[in-house]
Amino acid sequence: MRLIALVLAALAGAQCLAAEPGTVPDWIIASADGRAFAGERFELVVIAPQGETPPEELQARLTVGRAERVLTLTAVGVPGAAQRVYAADMPAGLAGTFSLELVGRSSSVLSLQVIDKAGKPDTLHALTGAYGESREAPLSENEPMYFVVGARDGWSARFQISFKYRLFDQSSGFGQDQPWLAGLYFAYTQTSIWDLESASKPFLDTSYRPSLFWRWQRTDDKTWIDGLRAGVEHESNGQEGDQSRSINTVFVRPEWRWKLRDGDSFEFTPKIYSYLAKDDNPDIQEYRGYVDWRFRYDIAGEWLITPMVRVGTSGKGSLLLDVSKRIRDLKFGPVSGYLQFQYFSGYGEDILDYNVRRPSQLRIGFAIVP
Repeated sequence: MRLIALVLAALAGAQCLAAEPGTVPDWIIASADGRAFAGERFELVVIAPQGETPPEELQARLTVGRAERVLTLTAVGVPGAAQRVYAADMPAGLAGTFSLELVGRSSSVLSLQVIDKAGKPDTLHALTGAYGESREAPLSENEPMYFVVGARDGWSARFQISFKYRLFDQSSGFGQDQPWLAGLYFAYTQTSIWDLESASKPFLDTSYRPSLFWRWQRTDDKTWIDGLRAGVEHESNGQEGDQSRSINTVFVRPEWRWKLRDGDSFEFTPKIYSYLAKDDNPDIQEYRGYVDWRFRYDIAGEWLITPMVRVGTSGKGSLLLDVSKRIRDLKFGPVSGYLQFQYFSGYGEDILDYNVRRPSQLRIGFAIVP
């Protein structure tokens, strides 16, 4: 009976997808009830494209936000059929709504509810987005986190750490009384440039960026944007006198994401801001402008290409290009490690030299969050 339920679920999913011309993926995956239990075995049905036979094993990517796990699906159904049942072990300690798709194949994306062993689903409707994002841990990643090294005028490293903390939980207290508060975050990002050539190995400059923002994620198919952030941010380098740099900004960051064929995706997340205070660097808008133009192209979860462009009011600006390659065997908890290539060209690689243009810099290293 369970096999019949799985097959019927897959067929229903295929019919639903076929109702939208041009959106049918090559491979269809489905679950009988859309649920799985952490630490236990679960089953899926897979329908292969016409003329292909499902293999004995498939790789599937289980994701929520930027965290992901790659699972091995093992066939348990009859070989030779266009549709087969596969089984895998759901990792222990997971809870929430995850998206599941096949790795390296154009497949449908299954929304799978993972329930803890106590049988309590961990959901947070206010944080559910277009791609099955669900409840995050209170403390989670914010911007990319990486460590890269390069040689321009001697060896130097650039590294960044970044996190955000959700201030209210929708399941209790003020967050339960006022659900919109569950989208309120405090975030902190620190970016440093480290001189590895000099004897004392000094830090050339460090940017400290605390921020407070409200985050909204789309929960339907009708809203014209996928997400939004709006808040205030401070940035400074902690120096005194002539080397002191600081700005206070108010910003809004709309988010658009598109799913493409073969597991690719594209996102556009421009950060638009206005300066509230910039006394230490009154002309910074001439080099940074008022928008961080950010794009990201995800090639089936294997390669990530992320350019960020600034154009100042004087026509001077900068380009920061990150190219990341996922390394399957390098893991930092539930997050995959990435080989990171970073290229910078233009003015202001750090806030100290916001109005200085140095030779272009290429660095290579690794990223925890690309």
